[in-house]
Amino acid sequence: MTGSDSCRDPVISASGLTRLYQRGREQVKALDNATFEVRRGEFVAIVGPSGAGKSTLLNLVGCMDAPTSGTLNLLGRPVQDLLETERTRLRRDRIGFVFQHFALIPTLTVAENIALPALFARRAVHGRVEELLARVGLEHRGDHRPHELSGGEMQRAAVARALMNEPLLLLADEPTGNLDSAAGEAIIDLFMQLNRDGLTLLVVTHNAALARAAQRQIEIVDGRLVVSAPLVDDACACS
Repeated sequence: MTGSDSCRDPVISASGLTRLYQRGREQVKALDNATFEVRRGEFVAIVGPSGAGKSTLLNLVGCMDAPTSGTLNLLGRPVQDLLETERTRLRRDRIGFVFQHFALIPTLTVAENIALPALFARRAVHGRVEELLARVGLEHRGDHRPHELSGGEMQRAAVARALMNEPLLLLADEPTGNLDSAAGEAIIDLFMQLNRDGLTLLVVTHNAALARAAQRQIEIVDGRLVVSAPLVDDACACS
């Protein structure tokens, strides 16, 4: 396989992905027969109205939930065939997560929060924390607690934490939802730079500017994919 072909390999490949929930006597189809791919080096936005199934899709891709039916391959591995310990290891070692509410531990410093994924994976930290602090522009904030940071700084710290284990895929759920426009633009710029560096991103968002920054959009309405634009020729950002 050539380097160009390898660059186009799917990081995410879903076929007929469905998630049902029981709500009393009612069965709710949160995600209905979703079929799509995200290739290596792509930056893809998931858009649609509230309650459409966007976060459900992200939770399935992030191995935080299991589909009711359908197949999901992540990084060439069929997730539905993995043991729970294998899914945990895949989630920990290969996927980074960024959440709307930052999810920083308030009693730890910024540097300690960033280091957590490596500690859970029993990996050496060495200079990785300092490298990531510099990458997100928080060199001067490593010894601060989260409550001493602005919202934008907390989200940048959360992005640094998501990058700690050098993931191949970054998932973000409304990463600008709690930020003002200036801080949101800084996160968009950071995501675009990470993508230019070769990272694959899948982002749930209501932010039109963030959706436009992505190379393409997947739209979900009432649990169904209604738009999944074809890959563009320059979508792959392999280095």
